[in-house]
Amino acid sequence: MQKQPFQEFMGNLVETIATYTFFVDWEKVQNNVKTIEKRLNILNYLIGKEDMKTEFYGLLNEYPEVLSVFPILLATRNKDQTVLNERIELEKYDFSKTALSESDIAVFYKFFVETGLERLLKEKKVKNLVDYVFGVEVGMDTNARKNRTGVQMEDLVEGYIKSMCTENSDFSYIKQANKKRIFQQWSYPLEIDKSNRVFDFAIYNKRISKLLLLEVNFYSGGGSKLKATAGEYQYLNDFLVKQNVDLVWITDGFGWKTAKKPLEETYTHNKHVLNISLVRDGKLKEIVNS
Repeated sequence: MQKQPFQEFMGNLVETIATYTFFVDWEKVQNNVKTIEKRLNILNYLIGKEDMKTEFYGLLNEYPEVLSVFPILLATRNKDQTVLNERIELEKYDFSKTALSESDIAVFYKFFVETGLERLLKEKKVKNLVDYVFGVEVGMDTNARKNRTGVQMEDLVEGYIKSMCTENSDFSYIKQANKKRIFQQWSYPLEIDKSNRVFDFAIYNKRISKLLLLEVNFYSGGGSKLKATAGEYQYLNDFLVKQNVDLVWITDGFGWKTAKKPLEETYTHNKHVLNISLVRDGKLKEIVNS
């Protein structure tokens, strides 16, 4: 397969692979809220109470399980919190406790006051903690977008691989392929450089007994990691070529515009470097068939 000129490869990089489902994982948010909804509704009792301290003590004495939802009210999932107090001393809090003494409740009441949660409820800044936490979960879910980008790139490529394997019964593939899985699937004795090496995809053409290993990533932003990534795939390519195994690196994103030189070096060095445009145009299928 004749290689596309590198400048043309760069010109076809895409800005984003974000689909409409990229922004918020609503099912995940709803499930997270549902698991603590009852405890949040119990805690709703405190909203607007004037004698907050008395009500707080009474509520935690009767329903100590509500303590476990305090972290999410502050947009964290960590049940153990350490705080530096005004005397420059560390104070530790364990929100997984289920049996609370009066002294325990006093400690957690301090946390409740100092973090602003008391004021939030007493002044009715929120009307319903279930709705409030739903919003917190949406905000926290946006932090997972970086991971979703990698997953979406894999899903995008897998769609083409599935279609290719459906059209040609000689082709088969596995996802998250390590040495053991490859041997179990195709009895192919692959040597690897690292015991924990896992490839995003492995494709096998049984007609010509050909194994291809695929690595897939997308970079919307730049950074020093890109140079190291490009160098890693040169090394991995050379390691696999000695076994007559092809490495196909599928990468895309405007982040590469900040690391053009290391990408060009790997593009020139490796036999198969593709972007989304090339995969869409059938170049991956050509590689598997050749």
